[in-house]
Amino acid sequence: MSKAIKAKVKIQLIGGGANPSQIGKEMGPHGINLMKFCTDFNAETAAKKGEMCPADVTIYVDKTYKIVIKTPPTSYLLKKAAGIEKGAATDKDVAGKITKEQVLAIAKIKLIDLNTMSLENACKSVEGTATSMRIKII
Repeated sequence: MSKAIKAKVKIQLIGGGANPSQIGKEMGPHGINLMKFCTDFNAETAAKKGEMCPADVTIYVDKTYKIVIKTPPTSYLLKKAAGIEKGAATDKDVAGKITKEQVLAIAKIKLIDLNTMSLENACKSVEGTATSMRIKII
């Protein structure tokens, strides 16, 4: 029989850099050991050190938990590829430029978390995010 679920929490932390002060507000009310959680999260994300790592955390009634690490947000990957800090402030500005090859590379990374199996549709999704951030695709 499966364990009873107490809560599901979504968090975004830098890989390998979780500490109790960052997650206390989200995880503390559920009564889990924050230091142990940070140690587990940092171990799972050690290969992605310095990258944004979203995670879905399922907390069970017995105060155990399961961490599922997701791929970085599309906007994070686009900003990294374009070498910018943030998207454009107005519709007339261009925040940065990326190539079709970079769009394809990002789509391949995101494909496992998207609700499509088509690489073409994943590329369209990435292009849509780039357009909303005012990143020009060349």
